[in-house]
Amino acid sequence: MTPFETSVARVLTELRPGEIVTYGEVAAEAGFPSAYRAVGRFLRDNEGYPWWRVVTSKGRLVPGHEAEQTSQLQLEGIRVRNGRVVA
Repeated sequence: MTPFETSVARVLTELRPGEIVTYGEVAAEAGFPSAYRAVGRFLRDNEGYPWWRVVTSKGRLVPGHEAEQTSQLQLEGIRVRNGRVVA
């Protein structure tokens, strides 16, 4: 893994049930604040990470995976409405 991938993996594995973060927050915590799109690619290309806990800065879910992400989030007590996390 690259240093970026290792750092992103660390951030993602530290997420706990019910904890929601944005792609930008993951990138910043990993030490690569402008790499939020790369976080999305990392999640797309690597299985085993809690991808459902990562949303856009506006709370939007992953396009095409809204039903699965909604289901996972609701199991963790997170409210979702119209494809977005409800605060």
